[in-house]
Amino acid sequence: MAFEAIYQISSSAMTAQTVRLNTIASNLANAETPAAAEDSTYKARRPVFASVYHTAQNPHHSALQSARVQVLDVVETSGALQRYQPGHPLADNSGYVWYPEINVVEEMADMLSASRNFETHVEVLNNVKSMQQSLLRLGEAS
Repeated sequence: MAFEAIYQISSSAMTAQTVRLNTIASNLANAETPAAAEDSTYKARRPVFASVYHTAQNPHHSALQSARVQVLDVVETSGALQRYQPGHPLADNSGYVWYPEINVVEEMADMLSASRNFETHVEVLNNVKSMQQSLLRLGEAS
C-alpha cells in the first residue's frame, strides 16, 4: 500500500473521530438540560460511519488502491426521561420535567475510546513520516 493511501486512511479516520468527539461533547453538555415537553428535549447525537474502499480495476485482478472512513450522518436518538420536580419552573401541571436520556458514564467511555483511536492514527502518521524520511536518507547514502 502506498504512503499516500495510508495518509488518506488515517486522516479520514482522525476526521471521523473528531466528529465523534464533538457529538459526545454536545451530549455531555446537554445531559442535564431540562425541557417543558418531550418533543423539545435535547436528543443525543450519534455519528454514522462507513468504510469506503477504492479498488483498481485490472483485467487480471482487483487490488485495493485506497480506502477512507466517511461520516454518513449524525443522527438523533430518541428518548427522554421524566423527573418529578414540582417546584421547577419548567414543570408541567403534574409536576414533571423532561430530561435527555443520556448516560454520562457511557458517554465518557465513548470519549476515551474516540480519543485513543485519534491518538493511534496520529502515531500511524508519525511512523509513516519516519519511514519516508528513512527512505530518503537511504537514497542519499547510495
